Amino acid sequence: MEFDIKLYIQLSLLMGFEFAVWGAWCPVLAARCLGPLKMNGKQTGWIYATLPLASMITPLVAGWAADKHVNAEHLLAGCHLVGAVLLFIAVKQEKFWGLFASMFGWSLCFAATLPLVNTVLFATLKANPNCGFDAAKVFLWAPVAWALAGYLLAGVRNLRKREGNGSDCLVLAGILALAMFAICFVQPATPPSQAVAEKSVPLMEALRTLFANTDFAIFMLVTLVVAGMQQFYFLGSAQFMQDIKIPGKNVSAIMAIAQLVQTLATLFLLGWFFFGPLGPAWTLALGSACWAVLFLAYVRSKSAVVIVPVQAFHGLAYVFFIIAGQIYTNQVADESILSTAQGLIFFVQTGLSLFLCTQLAGFVMDKCSTDGKFQWSKIFAVPLVCAAIGAVVLVVGVKNELPANDDAGQPAAEVLEIEEVEVEGMKLNVTLPEEGTPDETGTE
Repeated sequence: MEFDIKLYIQLSLLMGFEFAVWGAWCPVLAARCLGPLKMNGKQTGWIYATLPLASMITPLVAGWAADKHVNAEHLLAGCHLVGAVLLFIAVKQEKFWGLFASMFGWSLCFAATLPLVNTVLFATLKANPNCGFDAAKVFLWAPVAWALAGYLLAGVRNLRKREGNGSDCLVLAGILALAMFAICFVQPATPPSQAVAEKSVPLMEALRTLFANTDFAIFMLVTLVVAGMQQFYFLGSAQFMQDIKIPGKNVSAIMAIAQLVQTLATLFLLGWFFFGPLGPAWTLALGSACWAVLFLAYVRSKSAVVIVPVQAFHGLAYVFFIIAGQIYTNQVADESILSTAQGLIFFVQTGLSLFLCTQLAGFVMDKCSTDGKFQWSKIFAVPLVCAAIGAVVLVVGVKNELPANDDAGQPAAEVLEIEEVEVEGMKLNVTLPEEGTPDETGTE
């Protein structure tokens, strides 16, 4: 099997720039809101809630459109072009409502692209089973590009020797969105599937079909609860670390350990675990359990010696639960609704779950604070319990076997046919080469 370097570069650029656009502004826009723009915490929170809100609207619509009407790469290009314009508009906004409106508009466009990137990836791998790589080797560019966008912004600011008013993160995101717009035009064509052309599948019918699968319904219920628990990590980790005497200037570097581990786990472990010894249910359960381990350390320890290395478990959890969940959804979905299915998983993972759990985390943190000091053990006990229960439910409730599309995202092996032959009253299973496959002598 020969490694298709051209195809790998095409898909890697698509995955990388998709997350670079997001990573350019997400870690630092809050500093602009709270600093130069003089917004309060609630207003800043609503700016950051725009993407979860949008993820409950456009991913399903975009997935349905890609299944029925429009090439996925064309829809991707259009969304990123409009998104780039909205990011440049956001640069000029200095009042809450102006920034909220422009960022919500961008979020509607960007949320639509999240499932479409996966659609292009999975469809291309299915059409090129002998390309020599699997989905995991493309997914690894998501955390790498996110980090590189941050380093690029930091490098530009250091060269200028100032941060300015903080709007440069939006400028960078807009430039990257324009680059993504161009990259979409060098992607393999991903038209609506032939199955859709022959059989019209309305959106609600597609969703009904997916949830008729009991294993998938259980998985989605667990995802609704567990995926959002990472909001406790994002909202609480920085202050928690400073409260246990870790210098604030070191917090971002410490939390970046998760991204390093995420990259390595995606490259070396995800495909092997999911398609190998663990299987889908146990891989997903492992991801949920990794968050439980992280929050257990947060509950039990106030030592930097423990808290610093345990950041790795967030990276592992993201790979084995979030990314593996997207792969599992692709496995479960019928060919005629693949894009709709990807829209659904992003609706739950990035939209509904994150939005609801953001509200929950804020409520719990308010309730578990005394005289301005947070009671971290009580706060982190909530996601600990939820993640642990989620892991148990996945192990008990979901069959640990690959659904029908078990070759999606994996390099193809030679297809063999098992034929039952009766010899003198004994039944034997004989492995035969696929029709048209040369035998050992090289003849057909």
